[in-house]
Amino acid sequence: MSAVAATKPSQRPRSPNFCSGPCSKRPGWSVDALRSTPVGRSHRAALGKSRLHRVIAETKELLELPADYLVGILPASDTGAVEAALWTLLGPRPVDVFAWESFGKEWVTDCLQELKPLQVRSFVTEFGVLPNLRQANFGHDVVFPWNGTTAGVIVPDGDWIPDDRAGLTICDATSSVGAVPMPWNKLDVITYSWQKVLGGEAQHGILILSPRAVARLESHTPAWPVPKIFRLTRNGKLLRGIFEGDTINTPSMLCVEDVLDAMAWARSIGGAAGLARRTRANADALRQWVDRTPWVEYLAVDPETRSPTSVCLRLPRDMANGVPTEAQAAWFKKITAALEAEGVAYDINSYRDAPPGLRIWCGATVETDDIVALTQWLDWAYAMHGSELGKAG
Repeated sequence: MSAVAATKPSQRPRSPNFCSGPCSKRPGWSVDALRSTPVGRSHRAALGKSRLHRVIAETKELLELPADYLVGILPASDTGAVEAALWTLLGPRPVDVFAWESFGKEWVTDCLQELKPLQVRSFVTEFGVLPNLRQANFGHDVVFPWNGTTAGVIVPDGDWIPDDRAGLTICDATSSVGAVPMPWNKLDVITYSWQKVLGGEAQHGILILSPRAVARLESHTPAWPVPKIFRLTRNGKLLRGIFEGDTINTPSMLCVEDVLDAMAWARSIGGAAGLARRTRANADALRQWVDRTPWVEYLAVDPETRSPTSVCLRLPRDMANGVPTEAQAAWFKKITAALEAEGVAYDINSYRDAPPGLRIWCGATVETDDIVALTQWLDWAYAMHGSELGKAG
């Protein structure tokens, strides 16, 4: 360990928040952004409902959705939106479900164990490896994440999805909407949450439906009981109010005001294209560091499937050989604890059931200069603790 390498960097990230959810607030955010929130008022009053309707309208505009796609606000974040889709839409056709990380595996569990009887084919791979998506049978409904947040593995494009599919495509897109171009016409159901790319507050999910998905809802009655917070129809008709600002349960108007502020910022930097540019710049800055750093590599095996948002890193395979997983995890905790103690990076450990490593959010609300500063501090932390690898745990 050289004295130069162990010298603390002079530049600190302006924001130390690199968590993959909830994610960093937009640059310049302060609680003053919420000063116009109609607190203490009913969300069903004209003022509250107008705010909710505005979120829906601005979401359509920001994401450049097809005019006939519907946007609804649901409880329980992206998880609630995905569950609502699965519990209300699945059943008429067999289901192909793909997973390569933690949350996708939850949707596999739903399809195999909770939603019975379903004919299910599951395609599950280890962390870091995208399944062969061309195994999908589009006579079936197909369920998959776009971006596997806990593995840093993303679907590179929608070319594998035919336009003339018979089944529905149901896509958990929580760490990709707003960060990468999305082929909307290939997707019938899209879910995400405000807490990811927009840096909004948690607990609210967005559900986007194509006309084909609406037709399924109005022609299908699930074989299982559907909890109230997942119900999207009544008497065989879509609950249109959900997609016009009349939410199923009481939303937080503070969260609503916050996402309106986030979307205003997104428009100021060029809308969806601007969000994607900032995300790519951040991912590129981190990639340059990974390429020159011998003690990390991407968890994503194929470069074409590397997520530009939730970037997951691990020890190179040759360094990891012979080092127990528990020891690797303990060592990475030393690295991240050193950064947290310095106040330069919070919450960048890998997800609890992912391989030991780092998970660094590079979404649009993060500044590229902060990514560059973070890499210098990572070098410092390694200079401090690199020799301890294998001795931890």
